[in-house]
Amino acid sequence: MFSRPSLCGTVGKLCRCGTSATGITTVAAATVPAARHYHEVVGDIVCPSQVRGIDHIRDPRLNKGLAFTLEERQTLGIHGLQPARFKTQEEQLQLCKIAVNRYTEPLNKYLYLSDLYDRNERLFFRFLSENIEDLMPIVYTPTVGLACQRFGLIYRRPHGLFITYNDRGHIFDVMKNWPEPNVRAICVTDGERILGLGDLGACGMGIPVGKLALYTALAGIKPHQCLPILVDVGTNNIDLLEDPLYVGLRQKRVVGREYDDFIDEFMEAVVQRYGQNTLIQFEDFGNHNAFRFLDKYRNTYCTFNDDIQGTASVAVAGLYASKRITGKSFKDYTFLFAGAGEAAIGIADLTVKAMVQDGVPIEEAYNRIYMVDIDGLLTKSRKVGSLDGHKIHYAKDINPMTDLAEIVSTIKPSVLIGASAAAGIFTPEILRTMADNNERPVVFALSNPTSKAECTAEDAYKNTDARVIFSSGSPFPPVQVGDKTFYPGQGNNAYIFPGVGLGVICTGTHHIPDEMFLIAAQELANFVEPSDIERGSLYPPLSSIREVSMNIAVGVTKCAYDRGLASTYPEPQDKRKWLENQLYNFNYESSMPATWVWPRMPYIKTRDLVPTKLYGKQKSEELM
Repeated sequence: MFSRPSLCGTVGKLCRCGTSATGITTVAAATVPAARHYHEVVGDIVCPSQVRGIDHIRDPRLNKGLAFTLEERQTLGIHGLQPARFKTQEEQLQLCKIAVNRYTEPLNKYLYLSDLYDRNERLFFRFLSENIEDLMPIVYTPTVGLACQRFGLIYRRPHGLFITYNDRGHIFDVMKNWPEPNVRAICVTDGERILGLGDLGACGMGIPVGKLALYTALAGIKPHQCLPILVDVGTNNIDLLEDPLYVGLRQKRVVGREYDDFIDEFMEAVVQRYGQNTLIQFEDFGNHNAFRFLDKYRNTYCTFNDDIQGTASVAVAGLYASKRITGKSFKDYTFLFAGAGEAAIGIADLTVKAMVQDGVPIEEAYNRIYMVDIDGLLTKSRKVGSLDGHKIHYAKDINPMTDLAEIVSTIKPSVLIGASAAAGIFTPEILRTMADNNERPVVFALSNPTSKAECTAEDAYKNTDARVIFSSGSPFPPVQVGDKTFYPGQGNNAYIFPGVGLGVICTGTHHIPDEMFLIAAQELANFVEPSDIERGSLYPPLSSIREVSMNIAVGVTKCAYDRGLASTYPEPQDKRKWLENQLYNFNYESSMPATWVWPRMPYIKTRDLVPTKLYGKQKSEELM
């Protein structure tokens, strides 16, 4: 015999239980609750009737750790599941700082932050946003590069979508599996050129995850609106293909028409799933594909390439700031680029636009820029190397040269920009030549990670008698020269892309013109204080990057409406306030459902209730 049935579970999850003669509790199979998901809520609106009490601990979007109040714990049914201590978010932030500083290895700090993100979303983003100077090198370059190299070992939980070439014809079906319906920004990579580390295949997922974390931490874009994606078409990295820990497709990269058709399907699936105005940021694609895709999609999708346009914008911002030191204008500068890949070409193209805006004729602007690739100086008469794509604009009608030191000595550039991923090519000889030819030489060593930089900050200062105007792509420690300490600025794309993304998303911009990145460069340069320049930096402190992002977003918003690219109407009059009202809230909110008081109902005398008599069978037959 079964005992009297009892009800167990939570409200809305009731199941009928009983005890058999053997004492074993049984549950009707049809009433077993469905498995719970990692995220119990989507978007930023919580439906109280759909969330159980325990979900507030399990779901990182709802979890507050020990910051739940006694009332919240008792009402939500989680009282007793946590210790008796009640903490504020500020106390939790202090503990996070202690915890992360216990680790000496950057990768261990990265893993701690990743675990925090998986447990408590608001605490993670507030901790990151308020400690950006210390944590930027962990969640972004250079540590993210190491995390990608070890991705197969440290992978724990999915933070984005993996779409493989085997899914062709079904990319939209894969995208439907992402639970968020309101994605506004996508960062996508195929892992072919991760920083300066080369082809990392599916291990490159760390890059879009890190980029979109900065969208939230630095610009306040809501995390549920961001989607990291890796399109896995294989890898040509033999070490990875033979690595038992590799997590991607074990095949050589798909190329040619098949690859292009696959990316076309991906772009169409994004629009079908999330709409035409979804921002698609291309990241770390190979040089041979980056420009092709930018040229192909920029006028039909809302897209940009951060390696080309973001890097260009932050570099041009540094050039704008350098003019305040040299006292020269762009027309007085001669530029030499070491490297002719997507970053170098992007910087050169935007520099041309900046010069044209300053009144320099476009032909003269092109003529003032020289470029060196792996085969030497770009010249029209050289016998080796190609001049395909955008390179042709910078090829000069002079004798070919292959030695960088000779090129620097001959051309006498006032600005030397490295985007080659060739460590140490700015030798002491080259740096001394720059100092001999310029009172204040401008040297940018922009390659990432630090191990790929063209020179160190110490090399730059000590070989130019500390007269160099220096910037780098990865962070360098302060440099002591004589009795003065220099704090070199990092030309980090993170100054640019979060603010551009915020403005584009909020305005529903159709397409992203280069003008927006020139505006971003000008806004960033305008934020540089004399005190920043005095300490040796062309950029403001990273601690001010959220204010920089807001200024850039305001400039991008104005541009979007002025050029008719926005789709969000009516146009806001106070654009800053309008943008601020759409930002993510890093602070905890109440976990209690909203309650309110109704007014007392007015007294109205009602008539007497007279029971309605139902006719019986006999009366019904008489009426028929």
